Amino acid sequence: MLLTLASGALFFPGLFALSIWALHRLRPGWTEDDCLTVGTRLVSSVQAVLATWAGLTVIISCKNVVSDRHWLATEYVWFLIPYMIYDFYAMYCCERCRTKSQKLTRTTIIRNFLIENRLMVTHHTVILLFLVPISQLKQQHTLLYKVNGILTVTTFLFCRILLFPFMYWSYGQQKGLSLLQVPFNIPLHCNMANAVLISPQLYWFSLLCKKAARLFDTAKAKKDG
Repeated sequence: MLLTLASGALFFPGLFALSIWALHRLRPGWTEDDCLTVGTRLVSSVQAVLATWAGLTVIISCKNVVSDRHWLATEYVWFLIPYMIYDFYAMYCCERCRTKSQKLTRTTIIRNFLIENRLMVTHHTVILLFLVPISQLKQQHTLLYKVNGILTVTTFLFCRILLFPFMYWSYGQQKGLSLLQVPFNIPLHCNMANAVLISPQLYWFSLLCKKAARLFDTAKAKKDG
């Protein structure tokens, strides 16, 4: 456990620092805000890939969804804790950089950061425990940006929303129940816990869909104009 925690504490901040250093050297024309934004997105993407790999490994290795256990399911949570702490700091650095010209006090910056990012802060705090389009580089008009947006919505749907019915379906397959029978054959607190977990995911997914819709509406309007 301690070794896993230490590994995460070295890996994520180290990757962030290395990314910022490399971006400054490879893209000298970029602003500090650009480098911080891309650096945080890069680390988040690496974490997403690792989390996906860990999840797939557990799913493939465990045949009995009720009784089987895999060491990675526990160890990755310990590896993830330093990432959550690092991500708080990285988001704060981005906020401080964006407001540098306003000459705000550190207390004001922290307060604004907590208010403006309250959902993400709540998410990190409760869990504490994919690549988000890079808006700082003004690339919203490119095909790559649009493809990335579609992939973001799609992966969020499959990995954050459909995960829950898949979990119920897997349990039903193990117990010989249909998907609709599962909620009535498990403890009430399990259903309540899943409802609490999926609620913010549905909210964030709706925001992603609205943003994607605005993106394509804007592109269509420019084309028509």
